[in-house]
Amino acid sequence: MVGAVPKLKADIRADRTKPSGARGRAFRIALVSALVPLCPLLVQCGRAPNPAALAANTQVDAPVNARTNTQVVAKTNRQVASGDTFEDRFPAPQFKERFPSASESFLQRQMSDFSPKRAVEQQPERAAYKVASLEPQVPYKRPQREDLTTLVSMKSSAFPYFGNNPASDAPFLNISKGERRGHRSYSGRVFWQDETYNDSRVLVHVPEHFDIRKPGVIVVFFHGNGATLERDVRDRQLVPQQITDSGANAILLAPQMAVDAADSSAGKFWQPGGFKRFMAESVDQLARLSGDPNSARAFAEMPIVIVGYSGGFLPTAWSLEVGGISDRVRGVVLLDAVYGELDKFATWIETHRSGFFVSSYTHYTAKRDRELMSMLRQKGIGVSEDIDGPLRPGSVVFVETADGITHRDYVTRAWTRDPLKDVLVKMSATPSLALTRVAATNASPSR
Repeated sequence: MVGAVPKLKADIRADRTKPSGARGRAFRIALVSALVPLCPLLVQCGRAPNPAALAANTQVDAPVNARTNTQVVAKTNRQVASGDTFEDRFPAPQFKERFPSASESFLQRQMSDFSPKRAVEQQPERAAYKVASLEPQVPYKRPQREDLTTLVSMKSSAFPYFGNNPASDAPFLNISKGERRGHRSYSGRVFWQDETYNDSRVLVHVPEHFDIRKPGVIVVFFHGNGATLERDVRDRQLVPQQITDSGANAILLAPQMAVDAADSSAGKFWQPGGFKRFMAESVDQLARLSGDPNSARAFAEMPIVIVGYSGGFLPTAWSLEVGGISDRVRGVVLLDAVYGELDKFATWIETHRSGFFVSSYTHYTAKRDRELMSMLRQKGIGVSEDIDGPLRPGSVVFVETADGITHRDYVTRAWTRDPLKDVLVKMSATPSLALTRVAATNASPSR
């Protein structure tokens, strides 16, 4: 049993390696039949392609019969005989084909067609610019800017103030109660520092039409007694609105004085150089608000008009006397405000003949205004009692208003409605006062 298994495996292997005679002959016949047609193609593998054959292959309509090499050669010979060669199908380009004739030439451009001058002339005044929007084209428009009215805290504003009262050379905060300190006014009433003299904010107003590149003016407004910046200066007296409606290239600065109190104290404006420090800090604030740091220089050189209403006469007078930049003050406007300090006003008028001075008054201040007029006439300074004409450098005008005009409404109704607006319009009509009117006057209704 053990020796029978190897013999069986050997017989199987012998049967696999010895094919029968019929199968061997069939295999050899099939191999020869497959190799005979490939002989002509194998001969051509080592030769360069025939141009005539390439041209023949480009005819998509001629059927290609690859069964025998004899048919391909016969077809090629017939095409060569008929003149359908590579050169016939792809002739060399002629001169006229490379260069168009005069009638076929493109429009010739000169260098002047591309000069900047010609390009600008072809542009309309308002060219249409393609933008990524739902509309295919929109005209370019300068973005509109709105009035800027804001409150800014400034260290150089009138309060808080811890110095002396120059009238008595005593500390301004002259009374205390526990940790609280306050000021006893001339009337005997006590105002506490933390309630009345602790607001350092300044109302800043920049009209939408203001242009820093043109001559302009900074209007500093000192409000009267019993006032706040929001409730009175902005909303009741409409000072920012008058600035805008004048159309003048002007901006407004209005520091908060004593908050809602019957007190005219000047605070830091009592100090020598106090007004100069206030204007220097204002320049930095205005440049920051405008978004252009380079505008600081223009703001620093801009002329100033001081407007004092009622109790605002005191900071006005001291700013002119010891403020340190009285030469930049181009005009002074007092609205029913000559309650004292006549010598300070008279001195500024006498020494600053390039500026103008306007005082409008009711019967409350008529006596002091007439006294100031007399002082000026004694100095040989001409005084006018008519404000209908234009304001000029050296103009000194006193205007008495009718009996029906009330002191409370004097900022919005004096010799005319919106007197501050009227002053700026008259000022901008005089080029020598260096103020430009850049917008038309549009009277806005009172709120």
